[in-house]
Amino acid sequence: MATSFSSLPIVDLTLLSSPQGMSKEEQAGLASQLYDVFATTGFAYLVNHPLSFDHEAIFRLAREFFAIPDEEKMKLAKKSFQKNNQNTYRGYFPTQPDLATDNLKEGFEIGTPNRVATPQSSTSVNPKPNATSKLILSEPNVWPAPNIFRHRSSLEQLHNELQSLSATILSLLAISLGKESNFFSPYLADSLSTLRLLHYPPTNPSSSPSSNPTTPQDSVKLSCTPHTDSGILTLLHQDATGGLEVRDSAGSWVAAPYVPGSIVVNIGDLMAKVSGRRFVATMHRVRAPAKEEGEVFGRFSVPFFFEPGEKCVVRSVDGEADGAEGEVVYGDHVRAKMKTWVEFRDL
Repeated sequence: MATSFSSLPIVDLTLLSSPQGMSKEEQAGLASQLYDVFATTGFAYLVNHPLSFDHEAIFRLAREFFAIPDEEKMKLAKKSFQKNNQNTYRGYFPTQPDLATDNLKEGFEIGTPNRVATPQSSTSVNPKPNATSKLILSEPNVWPAPNIFRHRSSLEQLHNELQSLSATILSLLAISLGKESNFFSPYLADSLSTLRLLHYPPTNPSSSPSSNPTTPQDSVKLSCTPHTDSGILTLLHQDATGGLEVRDSAGSWVAAPYVPGSIVVNIGDLMAKVSGRRFVATMHRVRAPAKEEGEVFGRFSVPFFFEPGEKCVVRSVDGEADGAEGEVVYGDHVRAKMKTWVEFRDL
């Protein structure tokens, strides 16, 4: 469980951009710092990261996408929301107030750029058959027409850079767990990593009666309910609106406001399992942005979820040791999780 804390720790990634690379001592030091973060809070701010995109550039992409007319966005909607569409895992989803009043967000998701529809593309292992599943995890991305949205290549580049940063972090986590730096390399093959643009429309402030982060959940208006991420690693760009809160071991909700130039990083349930429970997947939520006079935009965020390949076997670093948790095929894991998510209930 996460320890008690009043703010998220900060991890400086300047060394990743060093022209001469990191020495073994520097690599070990950064790995140790990440270990301490994920063994305690489960969350941190990453600063001085190596991405070529600055904060404003990323959110300009998000704002421009969500400014697309609703009818154009619905052409990209997942099959759950647009029955004639074939995409189930990638694409757009609208706000869902009728299904979940505290999940008031719309989003657009892309996977690995230029992927083609090859559900059997991975060679990591022969998983259990999924012939009855309607969820095609390895489906290609869907995009607006170029005259509607001109920034496809930018989003694809952002996905690629975040995938590269995730791979670097995973190599450091492998070292921190006493493994070779390439221990997680099999996770990179046919990766299903998801880049998600999110928009939380503003809500009426009268429906948000409290501003105290320790207030019980039923007195706080939320646009994303308390949850832990289900996968391996999440890299989050958030705007200055605020709203992200992380729960500590005492059950208090700790605000995680935007730190200029930062990326928020946290691990998911599966990585906690892989680490032999040395790392913690921490509960978090998002407060609904209050609608101020003249406010029309609300909150934007851009999370990146590192995901292994569909057929990748995910197992504990403890291997077959007594008490080690059993292995799981990633595709089986994520499909089981998706059955509980609102947007996939009808599939």
